[in-house]
Amino acid sequence: MASTSLFCSNIFIPKSTITTSTRKTPPTSPQFCSPFSSYIQHKREFQLPKVASVPYQPINFDYLQQEFNGHGVTFEEVGGNCKAKMELKNGSIATMLLPSGLITSYKAPMWHGGIVELLHTAVSEGEFGDAVIQGGVSLNFNIQAHDDDDQVSWSPNNWVLHNIKGNAEESIQVELINKGPDSKIGLKYIVTLEEDGLGSELEISNSNSLPLHMTGSILTHVTVSSPEATYAIGLERSNYYSRPPFESKFILSPPDSSEEKGLGKIWKSSVRQLFPGLETNNETDGSQGDDEDMNGEEMDTYKQLKERISLVYTDAPRSYTLIDRGRRNSILVGRNGFDESYLYSPGSAGIEDYSKYAYICVGQAAVLQPIVLKPEDVWKGGQYLHNPNL
Repeated sequence: MASTSLFCSNIFIPKSTITTSTRKTPPTSPQFCSPFSSYIQHKREFQLPKVASVPYQPINFDYLQQEFNGHGVTFEEVGGNCKAKMELKNGSIATMLLPSGLITSYKAPMWHGGIVELLHTAVSEGEFGDAVIQGGVSLNFNIQAHDDDDQVSWSPNNWVLHNIKGNAEESIQVELINKGPDSKIGLKYIVTLEEDGLGSELEISNSNSLPLHMTGSILTHVTVSSPEATYAIGLERSNYYSRPPFESKFILSPPDSSEEKGLGKIWKSSVRQLFPGLETNNETDGSQGDDEDMNGEEMDTYKQLKERISLVYTDAPRSYTLIDRGRRNSILVGRNGFDESYLYSPGSAGIEDYSKYAYICVGQAAVLQPIVLKPEDVWKGGQYLHNPNL
């Protein structure tokens, strides 16, 4: 059966409603998953005086299987954590880890009849022998609020499974929730798997008496045969700013882009070599400060991604396409609610462990300008990966 999702005016529109009834939450059985901190190296990008934390409860796999059975979702314990697997009859499969909300896999049917993995995830050993998982689709947001006279920084990363709708025949929707300090900030993270696409939507509500400021991105690592064989189509005439690769516990970047080697300085030096004609924000005295952004206008209709780039696009279309000539497939990346698009390529040169970095990272972002929520406001934004290869 063909999916009812469609792209209209360059925007991927997922199904807005699923008629399956909402599950009721019993008062005694928890549906929280245990922490994922032992598996992830965490790097905080924002330094603020006060950091809020939200507690979570241990996992109950028996409850999850019993309460949400029959929706096309199965649960598995992995090292004391929770892996939720969504699977449709047409072969589309998505796997998410809880409570982090990291989507580690999206397998989609292709025109040739096979099933192909579209996300790139790497597992390595951490400093203390723990497993470090990077890549996939991740949320990387920081919310600034006020608590009395103090400024509070909150990065939501402990998600609670709240509801599952749909079925394996058409589409599956998994809803996660997260509450901020004093439960005055409400967040929903809705992941929708359809026959021809995967959607990740974030909804934020502000019950504070003062505005909220949110910065960050939804980051997606798309696996490719090689960056050299991959092209971005549809970004021409968009303005862009060259920025160092985003700091996130999930982003996967080559070793020579590490902070220990001077991330910002090395990055801007390489960008000036690749794009000698870029404009800068400080041209009055001929000098170039370390904190300025380089900017330009995208002129390539068929942009090859063989060079290492890290660009934030503004005034970009709501969707564009990545074409991988090596794997002979493509994926359309759409956004809603966000004003900025992020494009990162590790490049094809000078990488020793090449298979680990055979990906292109795309993102929907609020980095150059924060998203501001007034009191009692609700904001929605998301990313949609459309598979046109059926």
